[in-house]
Amino acid sequence: MRHVIATIVIVLGLGWGLPGHAQDLPGRISVSGEGRVEAVPDMATVRLGVTTQAPGAREAIDDNSRAMAAVLDRLAGLGVAERDIQTQGFSVSPRWENRSNAPARIAGFVAQNRVAIRVRDLDALGGILDAVARDGANSFDGLSFGLQEPGPVQDAARRAAVADARARAALYAEAAGVELGRLLSLGDVGAGPQPGPMPMARAEMAMVSDAVPMAAGELSITAQVLMVFEIAE
Repeated sequence: MRHVIATIVIVLGLGWGLPGHAQDLPGRISVSGEGRVEAVPDMATVRLGVTTQAPGAREAIDDNSRAMAAVLDRLAGLGVAERDIQTQGFSVSPRWENRSNAPARIAGFVAQNRVAIRVRDLDALGGILDAVARDGANSFDGLSFGLQEPGPVQDAARRAAVADARARAALYAEAAGVELGRLLSLGDVGAGPQPGPMPMARAEMAMVSDAVPMAAGELSITAQVLMVFEIAE
């Protein structure tokens, strides 16, 4: 607290020593602006996996590997490129069985292999989900929509944010009865993220029948800026 008080006194002392200094500084108008652009997504990311159970760990891994290989072969046959498939996790863990009046024992092993798939043809999305379910995918961890080339849409949102900030500054200047001067600074607060995975419970893919209906809707891309203008003399 002593350091804070000392700093305040020094600053105030400097102000008193220069009586005309504060009056010489030009007035400023600080504003924020936001831009929002709606865009139709042209890609989707699906997170799914294969879960297998067996009495032994090796058997669970072998069963899982065969099922996942069938899923990956199916994806390749449907035109999904290797670069659009990424392993998200692989695990093998014991499955414990609780027994009354006795210690829990290992009743088997569970193997899980999870992948993320980028689907660039949304018209094929429902069919892909149905096909991989038939080939062994039995868990579904989420779905998100996005843009393959988000740059132009993000730039449009940034331009809209700057225009919004300029309009606000002009409005405030007019309301205050002053003239808006030159731009002193502009800061990019950042663009809002695209919607993440749809919040949905883990679903069993074995329940899928025929092509799964999907609605991509629209994405809302936002950008925010901070701008400081000088008040003209």
